[in-house]
Amino acid sequence: MSSDYDQIRNKLKVKHAQIRNDFSSNHPHIEKYLAEKGISLSKIREHSAKIIGAGALAGALLLSPPIDMKALPSPEEIIQKLNRSQESSPDLPQKILIDALKSSLPTKTQPLNNSQEKYLESFLTNITGVKVKATLEGEHLNTVYGLIGAEQHLRRYPGDTLGQHGAGDTLEEGIAPGLGAWGYFASSYENLTPGLINTEKWYAVVQTLYLPNWNERAKYLINWYKYRKVLIVDTDNGNAVVAAIADSGPAAWTGKSFGGSPEVMEYLGGPKYKKGPVLVFFVDDPDNKVPLGPVDYNKINMSEMSLVQS
Repeated sequence: MSSDYDQIRNKLKVKHAQIRNDFSSNHPHIEKYLAEKGISLSKIREHSAKIIGAGALAGALLLSPPIDMKALPSPEEIIQKLNRSQESSPDLPQKILIDALKSSLPTKTQPLNNSQEKYLESFLTNITGVKVKATLEGEHLNTVYGLIGAEQHLRRYPGDTLGQHGAGDTLEEGIAPGLGAWGYFASSYENLTPGLINTEKWYAVVQTLYLPNWNERAKYLINWYKYRKVLIVDTDNGNAVVAAIADSGPAAWTGKSFGGSPEVMEYLGGPKYKKGPVLVFFVDDPDNKVPLGPVDYNKINMSEMSLVQS
């Protein structure tokens, strides 16, 4: 029995050596590439096992919700609270949103898992009256929960100047020396429509260049993201605004995931607001009926809305 085992073992060793030699002869460039990565052909199975094990562990971590993440209040709890207290407190919807987010979101901004995003979609849609999606038409940002930073005004047409962008504190941010990711909004002052003026006024910045499939799908994604509407909600005070994506950034080293025009930032946190935590969701608006600008959801008649999870 032992001799039979040794004979089979020796045959396998010979076969292994033969296959390895054939591979080296037929694919020398692959063997060179693996060697540069510190991977030996003789240990390729061990390396594969490590990759599979690491992948399984990473998958388990990604699919498992954080243990310290509390659940948002149920839709039934929200509507009961609204029905009890709306008449005595006109600002109740905003207070409910603030309290719910503070008790449920992680202290530090970070990507959320799918179940958290789905609940927030329903929660924000019902509270604000704006239908939102974390994933829209198959597209998804790297995170929906991150820091937003102040941006400058963008040049809307050749020859545009800061003085043409209104008045007040928002002019203190200045005008960017370069153009936004999609260039000028109009080819000339004469072609600058009220809609384009509003788009630049209420513009958002997202990190399109850091999307995992950007290089392969850049042509499609450039068109898809151009002026795409997003709902931005400040998680500290509940202020919400609908903005149009008009630039790409901020750089990863800044620690910020989003940017907002001077008008966006002023509405979210006041004239001195430069950075803060926000939720950013795509606006599901195929008929282009949702206007850009502030969302005063406290004026919505919440008692007539059906708070159900979509």
